[in-house]
Amino acid sequence: MNSSLKFKRPAAAITFGLALGAALSLAATSANAADAPGAKRDKCFGVALKGKNDCAAGANSCAGTSTADHRGDAWKYVPAGTCEKTASPTSPTGYGQLVPFKAAKKTS
Repeated sequence: MNSSLKFKRPAAAITFGLALGAALSLAATSANAADAPGAKRDKCFGVALKGKNDCAAGANSCAGTSTADHRGDAWKYVPAGTCEKTASPTSPTGYGQLVPFKAAKKTS
């Protein structure tokens, strides 16, 4: 066996390998839970930014076609249960809605 491939401290090499593996596993499981297969998500109207909607924006039919921030007819997927807690300056309640709405003028 080539001596350059031998580890002088096998315990240190094993420890490093385990630590690296654990760090990579943690990073992979820390990914956005809403993107996980089978994760519950809601269509949330009024929270998408210009060009960042997932779908439906009035005359525009799908993803990335919204022409303004916080349109009442454009939605974005959000983790289930968070839509009506997400700010929307054009919504009648000030928060995202689970159904399309007529957007109010922004006051800012």
